[in-house]
Amino acid sequence: MSQPVQPVQLLVLITTLPGRGAEQVAAYERLAPVVRAEEGCLRYDLHGVSGDPDRFVLIERWASQAALAAHDAAPHMVESDAACAAFRAGPAEVLRLDADPLA
Repeated sequence: MSQPVQPVQLLVLITTLPGRGAEQVAAYERLAPVVRAEEGCLRYDLHGVSGDPDRFVLIERWASQAALAAHDAAPHMVESDAACAAFRAGPAEVLRLDADPLA
């Protein structure tokens, strides 16, 4: 018997170079409609960190690992990752959350 497909939830921690947070917001605003239209995208929301205009948390939820893998390989994501390097302080930190919340 096969395992049920589990959704995948990620928290992506993003820091831009000083004073370049607006570029992150603009990049997200261009990309979000395309990502949200991808098969299996359940959530794709960027939040600013209170008091720090250069730090962000991206919350992603995908219907399955296969949907996330297709997203990561999509041409618009490859292009976006390359473009973001110009204003980010370093690679984003990706935290994969457990499927079930703790008690």
